[in-house]
Amino acid sequence: MDVKRAVDIYNSKEMISVKLEGEPVWIEHVDTENGMATVQVGSRPTNTMTVRVDRLEEES
Repeated sequence: MDVKRAVDIYNSKEMISVKLEGEPVWIEHVDTENGMATVQVGSRPTNTMTVRVDRLEEES
């Protein structure tokens, strides 16, 4: 995924499925300057990590 698409998904009112290494995640923040995204893994709000946006995959 590229940074522009990650921002589009983050700003979307629709629910768009995103995965990180096969696990569902929610995008919580996108750092456009550094190409990074903070994502919530699974259903626990405290389970977050910051990863490169190119590691994220949009489910079609």
